[in-house]
Amino acid sequence: MAEQTDLLILGGGTGGYVAAIRAAQKGLDVTIVEKHKLGGTCLHKGCIPTKALLRSAEVFDTIKDAATFGIDDVTNMTVNFGKIQERKQSIIDQLHTGVQGLCKKNKIRVLEGEGAILGPSIFSPVSGAVAVTFTDKSKEEEIIVPKNVIIATGSTPRSLPNLPLDEKNILSSDGMLELEELPKSIAIVGGGVIGVEWASLLNSLGVEVTIIEFLDRLLINESATISRELKKSLEKRGIKVLVKSKVEKATINKKDITVEIEGQDALNVEKVMVAIGRTPNVDGFGLQNTSVKYDQKGIEVNEFYQTTESHIYAIGDCIDTLQLAHVAMKEGELAVSHILEETVEPLNYVNVPRGVYTNPEVASVGYVKENVPADKKVKVGTFNFAGNGKALVYGGDGGVVEVIRDVDTDDLLGVSIIGPHATDLISEASTAIYLDASPIEIGEAIHPHPTLSEAIQEAALDTYGKAIHK
Repeated sequence: MAEQTDLLILGGGTGGYVAAIRAAQKGLDVTIVEKHKLGGTCLHKGCIPTKALLRSAEVFDTIKDAATFGIDDVTNMTVNFGKIQERKQSIIDQLHTGVQGLCKKNKIRVLEGEGAILGPSIFSPVSGAVAVTFTDKSKEEEIIVPKNVIIATGSTPRSLPNLPLDEKNILSSDGMLELEELPKSIAIVGGGVIGVEWASLLNSLGVEVTIIEFLDRLLINESATISRELKKSLEKRGIKVLVKSKVEKATINKKDITVEIEGQDALNVEKVMVAIGRTPNVDGFGLQNTSVKYDQKGIEVNEFYQTTESHIYAIGDCIDTLQLAHVAMKEGELAVSHILEETVEPLNYVNVPRGVYTNPEVASVGYVKENVPADKKVKVGTFNFAGNGKALVYGGDGGVVEVIRDVDTDDLLGVSIIGPHATDLISEASTAIYLDASPIEIGEAIHPHPTLSEAIQEAALDTYGKAIHK
């Protein structure tokens, strides 16, 4: 006999479990089907583990630079990569237990297994019933008939035909997280967020790193100023950055890998990492049994995350929006609100904050100079962290803040930051944009001194030519 539920969610990653909790808080009976572990890519293969590794790299960088702070007797430093990995896993385990507890607290039924969406059948006159095959093979398949479905199946690392992943020599971010030893050298193919984060942390831990980017700059979606600053900083640290470069193939030898680059000398490295983005998971769970439209870019949805079958929704990395955990969370909340027929304000993706956890960090929200609509007249204000007392106290003098102001409306259109703790600082700008603040309101609000946030204040004032310390 088929089970009934108000809402079934395929995938218990950040988008899926947040949607489940919100729906349960609203009184719905909720079931999650997850084939791996609650928390998904972000918790187990992405955001959390990489940031744990980056934190270890940051600590090592600080110790190496101890003499700058007058600490001269730091000797015999070594990187114990095994312990770094253990710390990473302990953080993941703690958070995973927390997510499990939240689902239990909210009386969400979690089924460990794979779900397949069925077409119209004896169980339901419309598509949307889900057949669950349990990970525990002793359990019989179960049919669940939900009133609504949210697909939150996430994404997987993208590969290249000429660089087939074996997760031993040529690795994705998944394979990199399972390394037991650090390689002596690595070529990272791709200069986007994933590529530069891994380049930063591996360099800090003593690995010889080369980034190979096909386009003309790193972080192509960020301000060109920010991209240049990041490239300069990475190169200063000893990372080799090749832009406008195409990898033709990689040959695995007995002791190393030969990477052939179009028009350039070949590169011999111990490992190759492919970091060219992620592919939406749209196959293998029954979409072909429905009239839901989808392709390799993801599942087609409207502004409320409804597919072409109105009772089936999709959120997160499996749709063609920003592949960010906090975006998936918000999409999940909005989808649930729409299911409950609440008033929903569609998400403005331009104003979603973005973060890159390199050293130095990069963060932005709103427009960058290169994508401001042509009909807008803008003024860009800047401020360098070299003029910020807190940045100097912490040992960093590089980096810049850019603030974009609409001259006609006085609206705050965007903020970009490269510098210390940029990913934390960006929340002020994100909140300001959400509240429809103008740069002068940021500039005139009292900021405590000395703080890094004063750099945002000064850049905001600079859009009016009123910066104090510039």
